[in-house]
Amino acid sequence: MKVLVPVKRVIDYNVKVRVKADSTGVDLANVKMSMNPFDEIAVEEAIRLKEKGVASEIVAVSIGVEKAQETLRTALAMGADRAILIVAADTVDTDIEPLAVAKLLKGVIDAEAPGLVLMGKQAIDNDMNATGQMLAALTGWAQGTFASKLAIEGDKAKVTREVDGGLQTIEVAMPAIITVDLRLNEPRYASLPNIMKAKKKPLDKKTPADYGVDVTPRLAVVKVDEPPARKAGVRVGSVDELIDKLKNEAGVI
Repeated sequence: MKVLVPVKRVIDYNVKVRVKADSTGVDLANVKMSMNPFDEIAVEEAIRLKEKGVASEIVAVSIGVEKAQETLRTALAMGADRAILIVAADTVDTDIEPLAVAKLLKGVIDAEAPGLVLMGKQAIDNDMNATGQMLAALTGWAQGTFASKLAIEGDKAKVTREVDGGLQTIEVAMPAIITVDLRLNEPRYASLPNIMKAKKKPLDKKTPADYGVDVTPRLAVVKVDEPPARKAGVRVGSVDELIDKLKNEAGVI
C-alpha cells in the first residue's frame, strides 16, 4: 500500500510571530521555517506503518514556494521514499488556500493512486483545519479526523478520534483520508546519515497547471493584529474580597 503524506512549510513553533508594521500580515523575513508539527506526526505514522509491513511506499508532497523542498528533504530524511513539490507560489507571503490545496492533492491522488492519505489535522500558521475534510469530499473517500490512534486491519482502518467528550473509535473503509492529532506518536529525529541519503532521494517538481488547478486566492486578508496584551492579575487578601471583586467588578456572580 502506498501512503501519501502532505507536509507544509510553516514558521517554526519556537519562533515568536511578529505582525508587519502595516498590519498586512505576518513578518516572515529572516524567520526560521520548519515542517508543520502535525504533518511531522503524519510522516512518523506513515514510517511506522512501513516498518510494520503495512505500507510499501511513502510519498511526501508539499505545495508552496521553491524553498518548501527543504521541508520535503526533512520528510525524506525521516524515512519517506520520494517527494513531490508543487510550486504554487512565488513569495513566502503567499498562502495557498485550503480548497486549492485540496484540489491539488486530489490531482496527486489521481496520479499516484495511494491507499491511504495521512496528514496533519491543521497547520499552525492559519489553523484552518479544512484541507483534509475538503480532500475527502473531492475524492469521495472515507475520512477519520483528529486521530490519536490508528490501526490498519486489512481493507479497514480503525481510528480513535479526539472529540470534545473524550475519545471516539470509528472504522473506515480504505482508501481513506486520516488527519492526525498531537497524541498519535512522537516523531523521530532524522539522523545525519539519513539526512545525507535524503539528498539523493527523488524529488519531482510540478506546477498547479500540471493538475489543471487554479490557485488564485478567493479570500483577502483585511488586517492582521496582535492579540491584546494580557492585563496583570490582582492579589486578594481573603475569600470575602475575592467574592466581592467577582461580584462587583467582574460581574461573573
